[in-house]
Amino acid sequence: MSASPEPRPDVDREAIKAFFIAERGYWRPWTDTLLQIAPGFVQQYARYAGYPARTGPLTERMVELIYVGLDASSSHLFEAGLTTHMRRALDVGATHSDIVDVLHLVAVQGLASVCQASDILAELSGCGADTPAVDAPLQARIDSLGAAHALALNHVARLDPGYAEVLLDFIEQGRPAAGLTPPERSLVQLALHACFTAFNPGAVRQIVTMALSQGLSTAELQQAIQLGAHLAVHGTALGANVFRQVTAPTDPSKAA
Repeated sequence: MSASPEPRPDVDREAIKAFFIAERGYWRPWTDTLLQIAPGFVQQYARYAGYPARTGPLTERMVELIYVGLDASSSHLFEAGLTTHMRRALDVGATHSDIVDVLHLVAVQGLASVCQASDILAELSGCGADTPAVDAPLQARIDSLGAAHALALNHVARLDPGYAEVLLDFIEQGRPAAGLTPPERSLVQLALHACFTAFNPGAVRQIVTMALSQGLSTAELQQAIQLGAHLAVHGTALGANVFRQVTAPTDPSKAA
């Protein structure tokens, strides 16, 4: 096995650690491993990952709620980050209803893909033209709720109106009575659909259109988009933890 990189003696690791904690709010075994072998990574990652959280018009509460959604998303499921950011969200003013509202949006995230796939099915099978038109009450519900959740439900409703009904019930009645405002919900949904772990360009386009109509600024939307990129470091964290294990000195007494 090749030798581990030698730690640089001229680097102030304690200062880098303090800077990282100030920027990111945590310190874990993987950061400690990288601090010893690649302190420049730790320092520059803290600057890069901290930038979208501290630079932009979104409040700290909103930033933390977006992180809650990203870490809880079924495309990521990162419990350590979710615990950190949920606690911080509550510390900076988020309510229990805010948290549940975000988790409701996490559950709704997959529905945009169902709608897109149903559109493709209707187009290629030709069955959309042969199915009955959506009845007026259901169409009114689709018009009221669909756009705000990036859901193009017309083909779903024609192919399976019962599914469209229960889906809309979940969107409308599954969230807490109090919680996020409609623009705040758009910010969370934009971050979810823009994140590389589940990038959905069609949904992003629909949500940005809705968000702009709600009065959100380009700067607010850009900040929400940027918050998701550095989730990729969780792969680095896994690699650093495994690196620490495979390069640990072997106890000769335990060798076979």
